[in-house]
Amino acid sequence: MIQAYGLTSDSRKALPPAVDDVSFEAHAGRVTVLLGAPGSGKTTVLRLLLGLQQGRGVAYFRGRPLHRVAHPSREVGVLLGDVPGHPARTVRGHLRMLCAAAGVAVRRADEVLEVVGLVSLRDERLGGLSRGMDRRLGLAGALLADPHTLALDDPADGLSGRESRWLYGMLRAHAEQGGTVLTTMADPKEAARVADRVLTLDRGRLVADQEAAVFARTRLRQRVAVRSPHAVRLAAQLTREARAAQRSVEVVQEGGNRLSVYGSSCADVGETAFRHGILVHQLADETGDMGPGAGAENKAAGNRAAGNRAAGDRATGQEAAESAAGENKAGENTAAGSMTAASVAVGTGGTPTESGPATEQAPSAASPHVLTSPEHPAPTDRPVGTDDPRPESHAEPPASPSPPSSPRLAAHTPDGLPALPPPLSVRSAPSPLRPLRYEIRRATGISTGFLTAAAVLLVSALTAVMLGGAGHTAQARLLTAWPVQLPLPPAALGAGLLGALAFGDEFRHPALAADRGTVPRRLGVLTAKLLVAAVTALTLAFLTVGCDAEVLYLVYGQELVRVPADWMALGVSWLAFVVGCAWAGVLAAGVFRSTTAGLAAVVAVPVVVVPVVQKAVQSASVRTAAGFSMRLRETLLVQWPFGGGRYVDAAARVLGQPVGGAMALSLTALLCAYLLTALRGRVR
Repeated sequence: MIQAYGLTSDSRKALPPAVDDVSFEAHAGRVTVLLGAPGSGKTTVLRLLLGLQQGRGVAYFRGRPLHRVAHPSREVGVLLGDVPGHPARTVRGHLRMLCAAAGVAVRRADEVLEVVGLVSLRDERLGGLSRGMDRRLGLAGALLADPHTLALDDPADGLSGRESRWLYGMLRAHAEQGGTVLTTMADPKEAARVADRVLTLDRGRLVADQEAAVFARTRLRQRVAVRSPHAVRLAAQLTREARAAQRSVEVVQEGGNRLSVYGSSCADVGETAFRHGILVHQLADETGDMGPGAGAENKAAGNRAAGNRAAGDRATGQEAAESAAGENKAGENTAAGSMTAASVAVGTGGTPTESGPATEQAPSAASPHVLTSPEHPAPTDRPVGTDDPRPESHAEPPASPSPPSSPRLAAHTPDGLPALPPPLSVRSAPSPLRPLRYEIRRATGISTGFLTAAAVLLVSALTAVMLGGAGHTAQARLLTAWPVQLPLPPAALGAGLLGALAFGDEFRHPALAADRGTVPRRLGVLTAKLLVAAVTALTLAFLTVGCDAEVLYLVYGQELVRVPADWMALGVSWLAFVVGCAWAGVLAAGVFRSTTAGLAAVVAVPVVVVPVVQKAVQSASVRTAAGFSMRLRETLLVQWPFGGGRYVDAAARVLGQPVGGAMALSLTALLCAYLLTALRGRVR
């Protein structure tokens, strides 16, 4: 169940807020539709509900705000816009990555792929999917963690009629299983067909909260759409005959040669046109939309009509009888929709009266859905105030005979909708390896990292050959392919780029949007990214030195591949420097939400920070940190095992260098900035 109170978006300069004081409830076991024209604030309401946009108001999911839910992806499945995935990632790889983020088994990806009919496209790239397949994949991602609530923003936008029926059938099956469904759409007729409850938004305000049957009766009404080159003449004849017969008929000229006739039928309009020799190009029954405020207007009109009936208005019975006779003559099992307060009661001399049952396009009160079949009967009425019948753990219920209409055990819609995937059993505690699994799948799911590493090794080898041919290059710089003229070697620059992509791709393709924000600022996610970036940087550093040495040996022989005397200190410095560049890229991209900013921070360390630190070191006192490891051992009263004092001295010398000090200073500043933004986000 969703409870929203006073949702209000932040004001936009001099403009009013996009959403202003919206409050509603979406109950379990029901499909709730947010209806409104484009720009009415439907998407903003969803973003405020999910905490993806700043504003005021509170929202509760089964009695808890989303930031208090331990597993948000298991509470609410979200689809906002297109699928937020890297276009080079495969369909199956994308879902397996989300499985790792949600802490569910990877086999769940194959289950939901079978449900949404994407098994044959599991190796297809996301960038090559059609609109319909993209919608199916988005629904698969929303169902992946078996959430109680589905929040979908116009999921059928751009789909064909068959695809839309399939998608709304899936939502109906989820609601019948006891879940909550909240979706947005702009078509009132579609809302009346698929919803249990319709919330109408207009200019950011909630103007109506109605059951589907009431919505169909007050907002929608049947009309006859007519196209004729003599539209004005036909309208005059229809009005004249209605007045003579004392029938309540409204004729609206839509513009050009099109008419909308309310309170009549195709048979009556066609006979009128035939009798007077008027050419007709189109004659069809439609369901007309009476606008967001039609509910209040129809209520007032109904009250006035009831007063006229109490006063003995004779026109009421005559109008109902003639309307029924016209429908029988046409052979259609439809009824006229209720008239608006502004409808013209032609020939009655009084106010318009309410009609009988709803139209065939609009659902009835007993069955507000048209997505039913003998194999999948309509659900029985459910109490509005009931919450989720499933337990909190979403565990499988005990085995018992299920009715044929169970959406997970039988064939379900006219299109043969497969069963929903079985529910999950929520673990008592999250695995500490869950963020690490997600990060490994994210980094290895696309070829960007492998291509970057190959480019780094190639450029480094060519640079080493050029430096070896030029001569007068230190052995350490030769093996790492680091010319004096460049601020960074290729390996450090590549490690920084891969680190920046770790967070930069998250903000470009926010796959974790349903899990509190575009990228959750959690220490587990940060630790996983830092660990994977460190392993990647170490591997790249080792491969760079090895490839450079091998290429130098092949080109120039043994002379240029001699091992330096202080190889240990140089090796530690090299590895620490490459890892530091990778970490700087990760932290900077996480703080500034951009891959470019992360790479710029890596380049800024030798260009900006190193000169500042070098100047500070040169102006310092003449005392040094010699004997630091010995004094540290005496202070701690322990002996360094396996000659550990040498490693401590080497680390102290690395940090004492300008580059090491600048890197340590930069990493400290970026880590503090990241933690500060994380804490500020929690306070909000």
